[in-house]
Amino acid sequence: MTDFTARRTMMVDTQVRPSDVTKFPIIDAMLTVAREEFVPVSQREAAYVGENLNLGQGRALLEPRSLAKMLDVLAIDRNELVLDVGCTYGYSTAVIARMAQAVVAVEEDEQMAAEAQDALVSVGADNAIVHLGPLVAGAPQHGPYDVIVLQGAVAQVPEELTDQLKEGGRIAALFMQGPLGEVRLGYKRAGKISWRLAFNASAPFLPGFEKKLTFTL
Repeated sequence: MTDFTARRTMMVDTQVRPSDVTKFPIIDAMLTVAREEFVPVSQREAAYVGENLNLGQGRALLEPRSLAKMLDVLAIDRNELVLDVGCTYGYSTAVIARMAQAVVAVEEDEQMAAEAQDALVSVGADNAIVHLGPLVAGAPQHGPYDVIVLQGAVAQVPEELTDQLKEGGRIAALFMQGPLGEVRLGYKRAGKISWRLAFNASAPFLPGFEKKLTFTL
């Protein structure tokens, strides 16, 4: 029988801590949440690999390092409401739920959304809900949010989403530029987002966030 608890500890010790992520809430959450419960059964053995895990249909579970570093720069507080965009089977939501007051996860794949909600219930994340709908639309009816985090790459973040961020709120997004991308931390000031580079990473594009093709005559 696979010792997933030992793998979880090894993940934190070899992928998270060496990436300069030392905040207790993040370490505690990633040591506690059973990552293997948030992937298809056929992929449980690969749940703790140090790379993005291909979930099919162009979707992926972000590598532990990338998620941990995003949460590190966002510095989520216990009294904050978080929007988790592109949650797939709910792992990131379960981790964030241990750090925030409440989490609204957005997933547009109906099967993933249903399985994410079941998995979140099974681990007792009663401060998290899964909203089924287009990722780019977010979940305005539950906002505004203190923090928004996107679980995949983007070419740009639409105003439809940033409008759901509170004034003074933070957003983390991975902007892909060729094979390598930049995770940027954004702050909302006077209704506008100002971005700064946080670290480099890569991931597949989230549906709807790909670069739009434009044609000129």
